[in-house]
Amino acid sequence: MAVTAETIRKTTNDPLEIAGRIYSSRLLVGTGKYKDLEETRRAVEASGAQIITIAVRRTNIGQNPDEPSLTDVLSPEKYTYLPNTAGCFNAEDAVRTCRLARELLDGHDLVKLEVLGSEKTLYPDVPQTLKAAEILIQDGFKVMVYTSDDPVAARQFAEMGCVAVMPLAAPIGSGLGIRNPHNIRFIVEEATVPILVDAGVGTASDAAIAMELGCDGVLMNTAIAGAQNPLLMAQAMKKAVEAGREAFLAGRMPRKQYGSPSSPLGGTFY
Repeated sequence: MAVTAETIRKTTNDPLEIAGRIYSSRLLVGTGKYKDLEETRRAVEASGAQIITIAVRRTNIGQNPDEPSLTDVLSPEKYTYLPNTAGCFNAEDAVRTCRLARELLDGHDLVKLEVLGSEKTLYPDVPQTLKAAEILIQDGFKVMVYTSDDPVAARQFAEMGCVAVMPLAAPIGSGLGIRNPHNIRFIVEEATVPILVDAGVGTASDAAIAMELGCDGVLMNTAIAGAQNPLLMAQAMKKAVEAGREAFLAGRMPRKQYGSPSSPLGGTFY
């Protein structure tokens, strides 16, 4: 059957749905580590992202009225804000931070939950994260959760009602890329909610690999903000996520142990 242009559009422009909202971009970006708010704005715009994360404990979104606010350069009416609990090392602090964000953002209920267990590796404390997630879900929050690349933990978060599960690729801010693609694939295969790789992406090929594994999206901050040219890297990441998604939908050729000719041998004249 012939593949029409309309079929290609429907396949490659498939939207990302999180908590009942539709997004055309599958790249989510953070807003920290830039030299100033203007660079933040320009990088976010270059990325094409529609969901942006905000570290509530480190970013002014109105709690300091006499200081410049992120809302001045990235309007909550244009972008979906995703307050996160970066810097929290127990469930109580994470829950308190989410409730503060909800107050500051007029009842906003979509949050990114992360509860860290190690200051050195910034790996998540899964038991504390489970505890916080349960409290937040009961309190009416829509929780996107940062977790380890453990398929069992990922399934538990989905089953308890988290709207997205976000396994790490590598330690936060490390830029090491996807260290365990097999576990990410296991998580994707069992997924009942969107799976987004979060943390550890360093360059465009890392983002493409995450999407080729079947992830629904990628979240990153340092990979863009820490680049020598953040705006150019933001553009590269946008393209990488799109290309990786299209490659996943296209279905890669089977891997083979030996070579095979690119042109058919039948009908040759020698």
